[in-house]
Amino acid sequence: MKIETHHINHLKIAEIITDQIILSTPEEGLDILGNLYYQGFDGIMIHKENITPDFFDLKTKIAGEILQKFAQYQMPLIILGDFSSFSSKSLNDFIYESNKGRQVNFLPSRSEAIRVWSHI
Repeated sequence: MKIETHHINHLKIAEIITDQIILSTPEEGLDILGNLYYQGFDGIMIHKENITPDFFDLKTKIAGEILQKFAQYQMPLIILGDFSSFSSKSLNDFIYESNKGRQVNFLPSRSEAIRVWSHI
């Protein structure tokens, strides 16, 4: 796993680069959050491919448990990827509502994420 650092305005953002699934449980989410928080990061970007597919099945409650940790510790998170293949209305509604706020966003690209971070 590699951490690419982006300095955007006054923020230090971590982009996690890996070819493995690294986020499958709330505990893994908390480990990632804690490690990056203590390294002085203000926000995190993670790619959809690095998150367990179960995260995107809201019935498993994995997404809610993981994202609750990020909200609780006030660590903004952007999940990068193409979400158009998901047909679940509840997931699409969840993504839509999340994108209205600044705590958790689901965005298609790094460039879009950087644009969002630059307006915070």
